[in-house]
Amino acid sequence: MADNGEALRLSRVSRLIGREATDTLGKKKVILFGLGGVGSWAAESLVRSGIRQLTIVDADTVAESNINRQLPAMTSTVGKSKVEVMRDRLLDIAPDADITVVNGRYDKETADNFDLDSYDYTIDAIDSLADKALLILRATSSRTRFYSSMGAALKLDPTRIQIAEFWKVKGCPLAAALRRRFKKSGLLPRRKFKCVFSDELVPNRGEEMADDGAMSFDKVAFNGALCHITAIFGMMLASLVVNDVIRQTSFCAAENNPEGC
Repeated sequence: MADNGEALRLSRVSRLIGREATDTLGKKKVILFGLGGVGSWAAESLVRSGIRQLTIVDADTVAESNINRQLPAMTSTVGKSKVEVMRDRLLDIAPDADITVVNGRYDKETADNFDLDSYDYTIDAIDSLADKALLILRATSSRTRFYSSMGAALKLDPTRIQIAEFWKVKGCPLAAALRRRFKKSGLLPRRKFKCVFSDELVPNRGEEMADDGAMSFDKVAFNGALCHITAIFGMMLASLVVNDVIRQTSFCAAENNPEGC
């Protein structure tokens, strides 16, 4: 670890998972797309757990309608760039972290700007159907380990949140829409990948409010969402990265072959 302060900040992490796994977390490169109700919590959980090389990608600015569920959203940050607010927050947690911000959208015009092979992990927290589908296709065609969030809106019960391989996700309209899109286009993900999802679906009970400036990016719909759901989605995404690193470290130690891991 870099210094005594950093060691203390991660002391409860290393106490649980060991020094070697903690050090390995700090060496992994992660890119996260989307800093909304899911992605912002994933980003913070990753950094608090020891990830020290993180790229965050989002083109949005904070809107008042974000305040109920998104970490960068406060009355003092309305109108500010989400990636810049989150960068400052993450550096306040881990001053030695390398936080790269991309204030832009991932879509067919920008996808070639991202070398996913250069990242150990790619996390998808995008809420645009077309952009999410593109990222899934690109990520599963690369060497990066890839995890994706399905729809976190219209949920109330946190005990229904779970993890499954994409083609085995049930009860999620977003996953179903993605599968239809892939089958219709004839372009399928090149490999399996894990998703965070919930099979719960409750209706909106209130009326849609007037637009407050939040960007839509071709979202499937504007639906209600609660912080205790979106935060758990984000933290479960982060857990996939952390636990994968722990498993790799344990395997390497058991095989006594760190160079090959």
